Amino acid sequence: MRKKSIREIKKQLLGEIEGLIDKRGLIKAGLPNYDRFFGRDSIIVSWQLLKIQPEICKKTLEVLAKFQGKKFDKISEEEPGKILHETDFKLKWHPNLPDFPFPYYGSVDSTPFFLILFYFYFKKTGDKKFLRKYWKNILATLHWIEKYGDKDGDLFLEYQRKNPKGLFHQGWKDGLGDHLRIQPPVAIVEAQGYQYLALKGVIKLAKTLKQNRISEELSKRAKKLKKSFNKKFWVPDKKYFALALDGKKNQKKTITSNPGHLLFTGILDKDKIPSVVKKLFEPDLWTSYGIRTHSKKETDFNPESYHKGSIWPHDNWIIAQGLRKLGYKKEYQKIKRALLRAFRKFGFLPELYVVKNGKLFEYKNASYPQAWATGSLLNFLAPY
Repeated sequence: MRKKSIREIKKQLLGEIEGLIDKRGLIKAGLPNYDRFFGRDSIIVSWQLLKIQPEICKKTLEVLAKFQGKKFDKISEEEPGKILHETDFKLKWHPNLPDFPFPYYGSVDSTPFFLILFYFYFKKTGDKKFLRKYWKNILATLHWIEKYGDKDGDLFLEYQRKNPKGLFHQGWKDGLGDHLRIQPPVAIVEAQGYQYLALKGVIKLAKTLKQNRISEELSKRAKKLKKSFNKKFWVPDKKYFALALDGKKNQKKTITSNPGHLLFTGILDKDKIPSVVKKLFEPDLWTSYGIRTHSKKETDFNPESYHKGSIWPHDNWIIAQGLRKLGYKKEYQKIKRALLRAFRKFGFLPELYVVKNGKLFEYKNASYPQAWATGSLLNFLAPY
């Protein structure tokens, strides 16, 4: 079989993205399992496509602002200022989970990611009119972060489901059961980095609108957050960050890919960055097809597990953004080549895949096309 050129691969990837765009101009998460609008997924895909299709980013922000939480609802897990996890514009309830209403808000990271995307969009476009129009939404988001996302006032974002049939874990490795084995409320590691970058981004947005008081207050929170995070999440003997703090503020020391997401956020102390990067490329996490979600050294590792050993393209892409930002060009290219290698083996890039004994396998029931997987490789192949 003839090997596709980079130009042909990009054309295929663009076609997959086009096939996931709905009549509103929004990107659905993926087929066949996630033929809906997701907060986290749509934000990440909008980020991946920002330089080539910024209109997708703008429409995504508009719709997320429209559905921003306004009241308290335990069943939908809605709270004032919170950004949704997912919805279907045609349905009131999840088609397979009858106690799961739409819109559903069980996500800890959609809310800070909303602010990050807004900052990235403004940085790209300089659209002050758009910023002013949605400034109240930005303030409402900040209010959620400080009051409802951080109920105990320790600066960390935490989650604990309110709907007993909703998502138990509410970071990107979410699920209905406690597959991560962490007792709530859970302060998942990557959400703290997202919060930090969100605060830093809004500080710059506030300065643009001459909102100096808000900028000063956020600066104080960001400084305290960074100091506390590096102290409480760092695991000295592993020279790496814990997956989470549990409900008793104990570290969940499992070695995972999650701390790699911190690299693009700016929350890490400089002296800790090299050891985080080194760990991500050690054999228990690294494969020739990308970084695993879960270390081979963990007792619950399974290369065929959805979140505890498989490889996700978008997970790798986010890690790579931090590597590029911090000047780790060699490591950035390793991830790019790994995803391209997987694409060439499959002829496409699915939601996730399996590497077992060095060999690549499809993950049963993986969605394809999956927007943030497709967007990952498309972004790698169209650098800007």
